[in-house]
Order: sequence, then structure tokens, then C-alpha cells
Amino acid sequence: MRTTMLALTLGATALISTGPSWAAPAARPQVVYPDRTDVSAPLRELPVLPDQAGRKYLPRKDLAGRLGTSELTPALDPVLDEAPTPAAATTFFNFEGVSNRNGVLPPDPNGDIGPNHYVQWVNLSLQIWSIDRTTSKATSVYGPVNGNTIWSGFGGPCQSTNNGDPIVLYDQAADRWMISQFALPNYPNGPFYQCIAVSQFADPTLGWYRYQFTVSQNKMNDYPHFGVWPDGYYMSVNQFNAGSLNWGGQGVAVFERDKMLLGQVARMVYFDLLAVDSNLGGMLPSDLDGATPPPAGAPNAFVVFDDNAWGYSPDQLQYWNFHVDWTTPASSTFTKGAALGTAAFDANLCGYARNCVPQPGTSARLDTISDRLMYRLQYRNFGSHETLLANHTVDTDGTDRAGIRWYELRKSGSDGWSIHQQGTFSPDSTDRWMGSVAMNGAGQIALGYSIASGSIYPSIRYTGRLPGDTPGTMSQGENTIVDGTGSQTSTYSRWGDYSSMSVDPVDDCTFWYTTEYVATTGSAPWRTRIASFQFPGCSGTVDTPPSVSIANPTEGATVSGTVVVTADAVDDKGVTQVAFAAGGTGIGTDNDGSNGWSATWNTTSSADGSQTVTATATDTANQTSSDTHTVTVDNVADTVLHVGDLDGARTQAKNNWKASVTVTVHDAADSAVSGAVVSFAWSGGFAGTGTCTTTAAGTCSASTGNMKNSKTSVTFTVTNVAKSGATYNASANHDPDGGSNGTTIIVTR
Repeated sequence: MRTTMLALTLGATALISTGPSWAAPAARPQVVYPDRTDVSAPLRELPVLPDQAGRKYLPRKDLAGRLGTSELTPALDPVLDEAPTPAAATTFFNFEGVSNRNGVLPPDPNGDIGPNHYVQWVNLSLQIWSIDRTTSKATSVYGPVNGNTIWSGFGGPCQSTNNGDPIVLYDQAADRWMISQFALPNYPNGPFYQCIAVSQFADPTLGWYRYQFTVSQNKMNDYPHFGVWPDGYYMSVNQFNAGSLNWGGQGVAVFERDKMLLGQVARMVYFDLLAVDSNLGGMLPSDLDGATPPPAGAPNAFVVFDDNAWGYSPDQLQYWNFHVDWTTPASSTFTKGAALGTAAFDANLCGYARNCVPQPGTSARLDTISDRLMYRLQYRNFGSHETLLANHTVDTDGTDRAGIRWYELRKSGSDGWSIHQQGTFSPDSTDRWMGSVAMNGAGQIALGYSIASGSIYPSIRYTGRLPGDTPGTMSQGENTIVDGTGSQTSTYSRWGDYSSMSVDPVDDCTFWYTTEYVATTGSAPWRTRIASFQFPGCSGTVDTPPSVSIANPTEGATVSGTVVVTADAVDDKGVTQVAFAAGGTGIGTDNDGSNGWSATWNTTSSADGSQTVTATATDTANQTSSDTHTVTVDNVADTVLHVGDLDGARTQAKNNWKASVTVTVHDAADSAVSGAVVSFAWSGGFAGTGTCTTTAAGTCSASTGNMKNSKTSVTFTVTNVAKSGATYNASANHDPDGGSNGTTIIVTR
């Protein structure tokens, strides 16, 4: 709420020592282990889970101290950016995301871009596209499916519920994906769960390491938002007491990233901040972008904004430092860094009522959710300085005209964070809200948002700035991703609750944005859009992906036992690793390659039959390419056959006689073997060859023709025993009654 008029400053921020939280007690960390973990099969092999009956309208939970405040002295925002400029960006991808296939409000649209895929997750469905940057073509390779399908076969509430509030993040340093949503099986009662999955590989369509954590028995973990950091996946939640859903305080947590990347049992360290400051709410953790990590051991910064009408003075941003100690988790800390005085703002839009932003042709209005920061709190390290980008929706002129206040915070060396620049984007009387802001590797900033008015249907636009532009301004014009052509008539008014601006890890230049819009008037007709764009002067270029081919085993080979899988991989800028998988399960990653790229596969860990072997190469730009071979695993032990008995007999006539031999075939356990083909030869008094096939008793017989009585003996020799899936071990032949050696027997007249 505005009480003073502050001039925009560059690189200088007043540190405020007032506010309810300074004298509060410190929170104590809680260490929580997962309820269950496992490794999934590739997504294509998971049974798709059906839609579920239940709540389709997801109510917004109000944060503490936000209701009932109002603007006392309407005035223009002191850092209002009202200077319209021509659109200057180039849009590349622009395609439809997931629509309202589950019939819910709101959509919570978010997604992220990786080297080869875009993953989007909305309430309550997920979809994955492969990305061809040369043609700006996105091809759906998975979904849309209900979001809890990721936990298909996992069991528990992560599988049995599909409650939403999803988050998708690409972990650039690990070249993996992290996704999450909450599970509320007994809503509004506990226990309350957080479901997290981390991809095994860069390809999000393959297997995932899956986790279920009980966040609380008695406080709902609403509005979970995440940030990637070297030592953990950090999360903020707004807590609400079970049953009553009364305000329960800010919650913050971190999950053990190193263990999750390996599919191992990972811990959660959790702080309940209600006793620290009961008005804290709507915090966001910082989320790392770019190839340069934060300084070693740096804590993850959490930021929240506070209107002076909520009991803080003046209007401010607070940042808090979350330091996790995985060696001694009880020593982890969550401490206040500072309160940074901002240019005055008024967060109260429409008395924080949901029906705020007007639309054409209906009295129904849309929710601005102006009581909290909007996703993400993006972090970037430029070496000489570190940055945080944040935004929230404000009343720009005291008449409930929604605009977007954005901030760039900076930090150099051991100094604390300060506000480097800030501005409120609202170039005309139209409402703009539900923003997401990010900075690329060139220092350019992009801001995406929703726009609507009594004459403009809910649409998607973006703006931005270059590093040399006037501080606090978005000087790259307003650009349209898609114009809406309908209004949302639901009296619930839900919109958002967030959107997502990302930076392409391939060139660290291109921005990707996703949010909702309306194409056809109706109760809940929302659709989503995914688009990418660049501003002038960005030097990012699309790197060529690596080339990889499997050398061993060859396509169609039959393998057993231990196999060394090898691959050839090359890239114009260098290959950093080759990850190998069999049947969608990792068998090893080679980070060296000095002696070729390889991994050892114990094929006995895979099911017999057809298996797909995959080699995925990653280059220095985190681009990936894969090659696959289909092989047959055959580890069923062959049956070993031998002759277990030879019995000879004769039949005498007046002038001649016949000899016969009965052959008994056994396996290694001396059990009778049927269907074995015995090859034999006669010599001595009779010459000839032949075969016989054993019966269920394991026996077969052979006879000579008539021989003259002058032939006093004949010799029978087993020359081979054959059966499919079996081998013949002649050295094991024997005769228990001693009448032969098991291979040869002499029959006399």
C-alpha cells in the first residue's frame, strides 16, 4: 500500500529493520524420510490412469492479513512504465498446449524447456513434445495424460489421487527433469503429501525415480513452488490447518537432490515458520538458470513481498537464506537476510476479491492473485554479480487497474541482496497480470503475462528489455502470443494460479513462455499456449547436437551374461558424457571417453526376450542425441543332456538273429528327458546309422536287420543327442548296470 512517493533508484536499496518478524523465535528443522520410493518403467510402458471424480473447482486459499485492506489515497504507481514502444521480438515456436481436458479451474499452467523436449503440466494433465529448433516444430511424443500417471504402479496417494498444483523444472546442471504435485487423499483433512519424480535420463519419456513424502499430518501444503539449487530441490508452501483450512503459516523445505538423481532414499528438511512470523506467506525459492552455479555453499534465497498495509513499513521485499546441512540436517538454518524497501506499491486489487479483471460480454471477472509473488524467482550467476528476478501484480493507479511490478535484485561478492532496478509495466488502461519474468545469459529480461479488459478477451502477451535500456522500463514493446476470442463465465473467477517463463538451455538466449487464454466463451473453456521468442542483439545460436552410434552389441544380436556396451560419440564442441540404458533402466554413465564410451551391462538383471539398448550422448551445450539397438537377451540355462543307460537285447531265429538297444536320456539331474533325438551307428556284424526320439520315459530303441548266425556280435554307438534349448555332454554318459560305458555297447548272439 502506498504511503510515500519514492523515486526509482538504480543499485541502491534502503535496508528496513522494522516489521513483525525481527524479534520472532527461530524455526527448527524437521527431517523427514520418504514414505516410499521406486524406479518407474519408461512412460510408454506405464498404464495411463483414468480421470477421477471429485473437486473440479480448486478454491484459492487466502494468505494471512491480506483481506480487508484497501487503498486510502489513490495515486499513480511511482515507477509506472506507461511509455508504449513498438514490438521488437521475433517469435519462433507458437503452439497449443494442454487444454481443459479434465474440466477444472484453475489450470496452473507451467512447463520448462530442455535440450530436446518441452514438458508442460497443467491441472490435471501432462504432455511432452520433442523440439526441432531448425524448423520450429514441436511434435507430441507423450500425452496428454492425467498427471498422476507418472506414479502409475507406485501405489499410495501419489498414484490414487491427481490433485494438481503441478511444477515442472529442467535441472540443467544434471541434464534431468524434476516434477511434482501434491496429494490430498483426505482433503480437507490430513495427512498431506508431496509427490516428486526425477527423470533417470535427459529424455523425459524414459524412466523416473519416484518419491512420496508426508509433508504434514495436520497442515495442508498448498501452492507448492520449487527451485533447483546445487544442494537441493527447494520448496515453498502456504500452510492451512487440516479441517478448518485456516491459515497455518509459511512452510519451506528442501529435498536431497544428490540422492534423488541416483534414485536413492532422499531426505526432506522442513521449516514451519508460523511462530517466526504468522503473516509470512507467498514466498518463493530461487531457481537456478544458466551454466554457472552459485558460489560454493551459497544458501538458497527465498523472497516474499509485503505491503505496508499488512503491518510492514514501508512496502518491501524480504529475502531469507535457507542453508541445508546434509551431514547434520538438524544444523540446517532458515534465517532472515534483510527487508529491502521498494518503490511504493498497492497490492490491493478489488479488495483481494476474485472477481476483478473485466471481460467482454459477461459480468464474470477474473482473479488477479495480487497477494503473492508470481512464479518463478529466477536466479542467475554472471560471475561479477548474481541476479534474482521477481514480479507481482499491483493496482497501478488506485482504480483497480492491474499492472505488473517487477524487480531485478543483485548481489556482488559477500554483499547482501539489493534492488538493482524495478518498474511497473502498464502501458495503457488494460489489465495485465499473472506474470512470469526471467533473464537470459545476455542480460535481457522477458516478462510474460495475461491481458484482458471489457473489450479485450483474455489473451497472452509478453514484453522485455535489453541490458542498456533505461532502468525500470520494458522497452522492447508489447508482443502478442495469441489473442483470445472468448470469455470465462464461471462465477468462481479462477485464473492462473501461475505461469512460467523459461530460458532455453541450448543457447541461453531464447525465452519460452506458457500460460492460459480463452478461445470460446464458456464456464471453464481455458486453453494454453507455448511460445518461444528472442529479442534483438541476442548472440545465442543453436548448437549442433552430438552424434552417437552404438557399436556393441549389434542390432539384432543375442546376448547373455555380462556385456560391454560401447558407443561412438562425436560433437563439434565436445561430448561430456554418454549414458547407457537397457530397457529404459540406466546401466551406467561414462564421463571420460578417453578409451571410448562404454558401460557394463549385466544382462541377467533384464528380462529374457527383446530389449532396447540406448546410448545418449550429451555435449557441452547440454544438447543430447540417442541411438538404440534392439537385442535379444537369452539367459535361460541350456539343458545339458547325457545318456543315462544303454541296454542291449537279441532275438534269435533258426538261421539268423537281431540285436536291439534301448537308450535312456537324462538331464543333469538324472531326470528323464523326452523329445531328445538320439543319433547312432551300428558296426561289426551290422552296418548302418539312424535316429530315434525319446518318449516321456526318456527312452527310445533301435534294432538291426537280420544277421547270419556267423555274426557273433554287433556294436552300437551313440553319436549325438539333440534337443532344442539343450546341449549334449557325451563325457557324462554312463550305464548304472555296467553293461556299457554309456556311449557304446556290444550285443552278442
